[in-house]
This record gives sequence, C-alpha cells and structure tokens, in this order.
Amino acid sequence: MEDQLAEEVLRRIQEIVAAETGATLAPEAAARLHAALATPAGRAAAAPLEENTSCEVTVLMADLRGFTSISESYPIGTVLELLNRYLARMCEIAIHNGGTIDKFMGDSIMVLFGAPQQGDDDARHAVTCATQMQIAMDEVNREHVSRKLPELYMGIGINTGRVMAGLLGSELHSEYTVIGDEVNLASRIETFSLRGQVLVSDSTFERCRGFVATAAPMDVHVKGKSGPVRLHEVLAIPSLGLQLPRQEIRKSPRVEVRIPFTYQPVVDKIVMPQVRTGVILDLGYNGVFAEVEPGLETHSDIRLGLDLSLIGSRANDVYAKVRGTRATNGRCMASMEFTSLSVPSDLAIRQFVQTLIQGSPTK
Repeated sequence: MEDQLAEEVLRRIQEIVAAETGATLAPEAAARLHAALATPAGRAAAAPLEENTSCEVTVLMADLRGFTSISESYPIGTVLELLNRYLARMCEIAIHNGGTIDKFMGDSIMVLFGAPQQGDDDARHAVTCATQMQIAMDEVNREHVSRKLPELYMGIGINTGRVMAGLLGSELHSEYTVIGDEVNLASRIETFSLRGQVLVSDSTFERCRGFVATAAPMDVHVKGKSGPVRLHEVLAIPSLGLQLPRQEIRKSPRVEVRIPFTYQPVVDKIVMPQVRTGVILDLGYNGVFAEVEPGLETHSDIRLGLDLSLIGSRANDVYAKVRGTRATNGRCMASMEFTSLSVPSDLAIRQFVQTLIQGSPTK
C-alpha cells in the first residue's frame, strides 16, 4: 500500500514537471524521487489530505536567478535538461525533509512544511531543507562546469504563520494548496534573497533560535505591510555541520533603473558650486552605476542628489567615492560607492530599491 502511494505521488510530480517544462523527469531522477518518497518523511508528506482548515505552516519559496537569460541563450533541449535536473534534485531534498511540494511556477518551487500533515519542528525542517538545497546547487554547478553547461543560482525565502489550507478548484480540476497573507510574505521575502542566499522571517527565526547561525537582522519594506519586516540570513546549521556556500559578493540587492541625478565635486571636504547631471542605471543600498558627464575622475569624491519620485522622496545629501570610470560607445560610465549619507536618505534609497524589487507599487 505504501509503495502504491509513493507511485501515485511520483506520477503526480511527473505530471506537474511535464506541464511546466514540456519534458518528463529522467529515469534516474524519477528513481531518486521514488526512493525519497519511500522514506518515513516521504510517506508523511504524501499522506492523505485532511479537510480544509486553518493551520500554522512554514512556506519555502525557491527561485532561480537569471534563468530567463539562460533560456534565451541555449537550445530548448539544454534548457529543459537543466530545469528538470534542478527540479528533480530540489524535490528529492524537499521530500527527504518532510516537505510537501505545493507547486512549480516556471523555475520556482513552493514547498510546505506543516501541511497537509503537521510535524515536529516544521520550521527547522524547512530551514534544513533550504540549506541542503543551496549546498546541492553548488554540487550541481560543479557538474555543469565540467560539462560546459551554464551555472544555476537560486534564492530562497521562508516564512511561518497561519494559513488557510485545503482543496481548491472544481470537479473538473482541484488541487491542495495554502493561501493567505503569510504565503504572500514568503514570496516577497524570496525576492530579496541574493544568489545562494536563504532569508527567513522573524517568525521562522524565533522557531529556529539556537538551531541556526544567522547574520545581523535587516529590516525591509514589503508591499502590503504598513511597517518594516525583519529578515534574517541563514549562514549555517552548526548542529548538523551544514554551512551555506555563499555565491553573491555584493552587499545588497541592486535594481536596474533609469533615473536622473545631480552631482557636485567635493575637494578637500568642500562641496564645489558647479552642478552636473547624469543618469543612474543601477542602484543598490551602497552605491550606483551611472552615466555621467566627461571628466569625472576615478577616486574623486562627489555629492549626489537622487530623484526618488516613485516613493515621493529625494535624497540630496549623499556622498560617494568614484571607484571606476570607463568609456562605452562614446558615453562616460562610472561606478560609485556611498561613503556618507543621512539616515532619511539611507532609508529612502532602501525603500526605493525594495519597492522596485517587488514590482510596481500599483500592482
């Protein structure tokens, strides 16, 4: 009976993968998934669904970074092979940790811990799963390098809270899923994660306190929330000997923009009166990449004024050092690192970046 249940769940997973990618799982990947489903954790994740209910669930959202550009640069067969290998490996890890695969969304995966069956330490299992997923991506990429295939990178967001869980749909088609604000928050958290990063909400962190090692908490502005949301970056799980292989060296998320700004040279700590203009093309918490007027020198200091009209604000007292310049197609480009800015300007820039990460504020 248990083997029949594993076969049925494997069949459903294969149908979802085929519907999303247009190809079936490779035989070796299907065999690994079947083995994972046959474990006690796998059988628990595949247990019969309970009635519609409100319950506490930990939601894991994982999404590939930059996969669209890969899809546009490689043959469809290669793209499907990469995506299927990724999905199969992540499913195997999720099921092994007692997770329930809720859905695939293109190159994204949503995994539930605590629904349809609640277990002990669901939040810890989710964080363990996410950590093992990132470690597995490192292993996958080593194989890709040896086969001259593109490397894949993933960001993960996790949140814990009460959701509505049950079957949605009609007699023609229905599926078990969870809905609610906590699910949306998990998705928002994922958008803030960098390559190789695992970010968890405060509620998940509290259920894992003492179990995970994390970096200093960060507060972000999330669409739909009136106040800031505190996030924690998972670095390691010491008791299990697991450490995340960080893939991103940048200090903050960055967004592509095209916004005008002004700048003034700073000489001997004195702001010069001449005002010049430029266009910011890339913006992060700690600096910008911009098109500027000719003559800006590397290592020079400047004062910037940024137009952040999207959030009804402007940052006028931002000081930066020019880290590098180059000429591109007759245009002068410069990378600048912020050296000093007021608290209001810092908050405004962070809010601006976070708003763009999550899409248009009107959506």
